[in-house]
Amino acid sequence: MNQASLQVRDFFSKACYFEASLILVAIVLGWVAGIDPFAKLFYSEAALLYGLLGTLPMVLFFHWVERRQVDSFQKVRRLLLETLGPSLHRRHWADLFMLAAIAGLVEEILFRGVIQPWIEAAWGARAGLIGCNLLFGIAHAVTPLYTLLAFLIGLYLSAAMDYGGARNLLTPVLIHALYDFWAFLALVRAYKIERDGSGV
Repeated sequence: MNQASLQVRDFFSKACYFEASLILVAIVLGWVAGIDPFAKLFYSEAALLYGLLGTLPMVLFFHWVERRQVDSFQKVRRLLLETLGPSLHRRHWADLFMLAAIAGLVEEILFRGVIQPWIEAAWGARAGLIGCNLLFGIAHAVTPLYTLLAFLIGLYLSAAMDYGGARNLLTPVLIHALYDFWAFLALVRAYKIERDGSGV
């Protein structure tokens, strides 16, 4: 096995382990704050439907941003292709789905299952919404524009969590995971097209 192959496998494993380790952060913060990180995560057909339907605007937004010939958008796209493309393009779609599912589940439990209600309890609903998603944006601070986009996406995910009147983390978990999976597939396809002119 050559060095490049080892680095690809190492990156993917580290990404999965890092994302999964955030569940420990959520549990510890939840213990400190007196919040059960899993309390608002439960199955309901409505949340499942909202999650599936709620992914569509995110996918449309992704493709709208991807097609903008604005320099700042193109810099983000180029950065993602150069940093993630070489590592992800060799992975099977099931691997990409697993990484997306881990990220969606764990990040939503951390940010919207613990951090948002913690801030809400101290400073109110508006502060919880803004504060949680400022932290969410900072956690995704690849570039200033990417940070802003992550903040806006975070606001959308927080709104989805309360859609229908009953707070349920399942809705943003599904949206987050499915959106990440779609973005990974689109990124891999774009990388392969640039690399060798094929989308296969």
